[in-house]
Amino acid sequence: MHSSSVLRSGVMTALLAATVFAAAPARAFDERIFDDKGEVKAQSNPWAVFQFGFSAYKNGHKDQAVEAYRYAAEKGQLGATWKLARMYAEGDGVDRDDYEAFKFFSEIAEQDVEPGSPEESYMSDALVALGSYWQSGIPGSPIEANPAAAQQYYMRAAANYRNPNAQFEMGKMFLNGDGVKKSIKQAGRWLQLAAEKGHAGAQATLGNLLFQSGKVVRGLAMMTAALERAPATDKSWIRGMQEEAFALAPEADRRTAIALAEDYLTKGSQ
Repeated sequence: MHSSSVLRSGVMTALLAATVFAAAPARAFDERIFDDKGEVKAQSNPWAVFQFGFSAYKNGHKDQAVEAYRYAAEKGQLGATWKLARMYAEGDGVDRDDYEAFKFFSEIAEQDVEPGSPEESYMSDALVALGSYWQSGIPGSPIEANPAAAQQYYMRAAANYRNPNAQFEMGKMFLNGDGVKKSIKQAGRWLQLAAEKGHAGAQATLGNLLFQSGKVVRGLAMMTAALERAPATDKSWIRGMQEEAFALAPEADRRTAIALAEDYLTKGSQ
């Protein structure tokens, strides 16, 4: 019994030491970053602060992450600016504030980011977010719905950075004549580009266009495959579109389309 107690005691001591050892670097790094008031120390390295913010966020310390991101953003770290924008847009660790998110996204959009650069994803996502804000407006802010402005941001993201979400939005705008002159041809072009990148919404919408143009089997197959690939947030409207088309199609075309959809899903094509 005595040896068992000694063994348990040794294990607990080792575990405690390991915990302290693991935590020590985090505390030391924290002290290098923050002063006694919880503010980031002046002259801190922006990249190191950004890295700390990322680590703090992952560990659930989002209040520290926000402070770190603010400092890094003010010093020109585009990733920190983007992360702050996303946190405000989603109410993640802060109260949701779309106008505050809009301002951070706008700061990113003002930068000169080359396609293919490491910061491309920040710019691309920011442009799409701004397009969405301009498309619907932000209640209680100076940002009112402006489809023409939305189109400009979507176009930048779609053409310069080949963002599939932006390409999908451009396709819908041309399809509906929202902020641009209605053009089925242009809509199909943008939807095709997004669909080729695996965008389920674009695949479904393009499939519906094909169905309406008389290409029944291929259109049904694309909508069916898109429904399987779609994220949960898009399944409802895609299912409604697909079921409506299936109800209008002959039985033979339905069977052929289901087989073709399975082929699309297996081979990853459309």
